[in-house]
Amino acid sequence: MINRSRLIKLTQKVLSIDSQNPPGNEVAIADFVVKDMRDIGLDVRVVSYAKDRPNVLATWRGSLPRKQAASQALLITPHTDTVPVGKGWKFDPFGKDISGGKIYGRGASDDKGNLACAMEALRSLREEGYLPKKDIVLAATADEETGSHMGIKPLLNKGVLRPGLALVLDSVDFDTVIAQKGLFHSRIRVFGKKAHGATNWLGVNAIELAAKIIRKLKKHECRFRKHALLNHPTVNIGTIRGGDKVNMVADFCEFSVDIRYMPGTDPKKVVKQVQDIVDSVAEKSELVIDDLQLPYEIDRDDAYVAAFLRAAKKCGQKARLQGSDGATVISFFQHYNIPAFATGFGKSGTLHADDEYAEVKTLCNGARVLEEFIRDYDQI
Repeated sequence: MINRSRLIKLTQKVLSIDSQNPPGNEVAIADFVVKDMRDIGLDVRVVSYAKDRPNVLATWRGSLPRKQAASQALLITPHTDTVPVGKGWKFDPFGKDISGGKIYGRGASDDKGNLACAMEALRSLREEGYLPKKDIVLAATADEETGSHMGIKPLLNKGVLRPGLALVLDSVDFDTVIAQKGLFHSRIRVFGKKAHGATNWLGVNAIELAAKIIRKLKKHECRFRKHALLNHPTVNIGTIRGGDKVNMVADFCEFSVDIRYMPGTDPKKVVKQVQDIVDSVAEKSELVIDDLQLPYEIDRDDAYVAAFLRAAKKCGQKARLQGSDGATVISFFQHYNIPAFATGFGKSGTLHADDEYAEVKTLCNGARVLEEFIRDYDQI
């Protein structure tokens, strides 16, 4: 049975451990998770791909034959890093304050409250004497807030994780994310020719060329199929820099572009469309691809999704099927034919904000739903 008091203390404890990213150092929180999961008898290992960036893998071995139990494992994966605290907080950002049924702190909703729920659910099941048939793996991963390059990505790329299902704990209000847009991050470098500002016709102004490219990118209409759970594709210009001095013609300008595209869209076409627009304006340019993630979708009638919705309903919670216009790590699992979806028990509107919080009642209910889903997963 989920212990409310224990879950509150556990949430406050993980919030008290500073794991802001940047700068990025999850050692202290990883050490805590390692000790807590070993205390309940799980097999725990730590895998790191950079100094001070550990990933904790805690495995509860199932009773099926070893290969079968491992290949059908349920992976439950929250992340241990948070965005920076920043300034402007009224409450303590490291978990000391509980007010009005809310636990305040950086990461309360994203993602330490979810981490605490997973840890409490596993402890509760162990106390009840539950014996799973399939492995249950808790992967508390690093570096999610800056791209998962030292977390879930290499764990998958190097074959460390190969579960039967990935349940990503990185959502709010029991929202069950089954669809996600693709992501294309790039930097466009435009080259011109220097000249005196008073005789600008002798030069080629890279800033002005960049402005024309930006206007064309924003006006470009992507053809796409409407999606019941996702908004339209988006193009956002995130940063821009260029030029040396007000009375000089700028011979260089660089700006960054964030494009979110729909399931069913070929990413190669997205890249080509951007390149064609750049080439139509600038004679000399460079397109630097910083990140290209595929869109993702799992069938809303998938047996695992249905099992989670049943578990939520049985616990008196309404879990809504949702799409994500942003990026979660669920998209990385498709490269290895691992079904995945996301859910979580944070509070919408508080992620990355001052005075981030999670509601105690929601966290307790979330841990109960996780318990129920683990039992149901074993029967599928």
